[in-house]
Amino acid sequence: MQHKKGTHPVRNTILVMLLLLIIGGLAYGMSRYRSLKNSVNSSFKASGLTKERNVTNQLSSKKPISILLLGTDTGSFGRSDRGRTDSMMVVTINPKINKTTVTSVPRDTAVSIPGYTSDSPSKINAAYAWGGTKTTIKTVQKMLNIPIDFYALVNLGGLKKVVNKVGGVDVTPTLSFSNLGYTFKKGIKTHMNGKKALAYVDMRYKDPQGDYGRQTRQRSVLMAIVHKTGSVSALLNQEFIDSISSETQTDLTFDDLTMIAKDYRTATKNVKQTHLQGTGKELNDQSMEVMKKSELQRVTNFIRNGLSLSYKKTGSIAVFSSTNSKSKSRSSSSSSSSTGTNATTANGGTNNGRL
Repeated sequence: MQHKKGTHPVRNTILVMLLLLIIGGLAYGMSRYRSLKNSVNSSFKASGLTKERNVTNQLSSKKPISILLLGTDTGSFGRSDRGRTDSMMVVTINPKINKTTVTSVPRDTAVSIPGYTSDSPSKINAAYAWGGTKTTIKTVQKMLNIPIDFYALVNLGGLKKVVNKVGGVDVTPTLSFSNLGYTFKKGIKTHMNGKKALAYVDMRYKDPQGDYGRQTRQRSVLMAIVHKTGSVSALLNQEFIDSISSETQTDLTFDDLTMIAKDYRTATKNVKQTHLQGTGKELNDQSMEVMKKSELQRVTNFIRNGLSLSYKKTGSIAVFSSTNSKSKSRSSSSSSSSTGTNATTANGGTNNGRL
C-alpha cells in the first residue's frame, strides 16, 4: 500500500528545490534560462559509473528517467570532510503517463555496500563517505533492482541560501524543541531565516519519531518556500544559480536540464510519494533500519512502475527482517531497538552482525 503524502514527506527541502529548478525552466523563459548555462555546467561531475541505460536516448525519445537526489551537510556546520548523505531520494519523471514519483530511502537503511562487504551490514549513507557518488548509485541500484539515470548532490548549507533568497519563511512547528541556539514552540507560527530553518529541519535525536519526524519538518519548510515564492521563477536568476552552484554537484548537463524542462514538465504536476519503511535493530554495534523483503519489493515495484518498466524481483544487498525477529520498531522512540536479533540478506543468508 502506498504511504500517504501528508505523513511520509520528502526527505530534504533543498533537494526538492533543486528538482523544482530542474523542471521549472520554462516558467522563467528558455531564452533567459540558457544564459545560465555556464553556472549550471560548473556543477557538472560524472559519477564514474557506467550507466545501465542509454540516457541520451531516454531524453531524446522522451522516455521515463530516474534521478538520485542526495543531500549532505558537509561544510554546513564547519565540516570539511566528505561526510555521509543525510538524505536520499529516487525521483522518476514519466512524460508518457504524466507522472512523477518520489521515493525516500532512510539514511540508516542496512545494506551490504558493494566493494565494502567486509564492513557489512552498514548504513546506506556510508556508501557516499566510502566510495562517493559512484558507490552510492551502485548501492541503490543493487538494493532495489532499478536503473539510476542521473544523480544530483546538494550540500544542506544551500538551504540557507534558498530561504534567505525568498525573504524567510513562516512555519508552524509540530513539536517544541531547541537546536543550534534556536527555540521552537509547537503550534506557534514562527518566521525563519536561513539559519533558523536549517536548525529546524536538522534536528533528529530529540524527535520522538527520529528521522521520520525530521522528514515532516523538512516538508513543511519546502511548502513554506513554495507558498512564499508563488512560483519557481523567483529563484531562477543568475545571482541565485551562481550562489547555489557551489553547493551542488550533478551529472546532468545544461542541455539535459533544458530538455527536461521542455519535455518533462507536465509530468511533474502529478506527483506520487512514498518511502522505504524499516524497523530499528542493533547491527554491528550500530542502530540501523532493517527492511522486510515485502517492503523492499513494494518500493521496487513503485519505482519500476514509475519508469514503465516490467516487474523484477527486488535487489539482493539489503538486510531484511527475518520472520522470527523480535526487534522493536523505533517509530515512537529512536532508542527502542533491541540487540541480538537475527537479520537476513535479501538473497537469503542469516546474519548475526557480519555478512
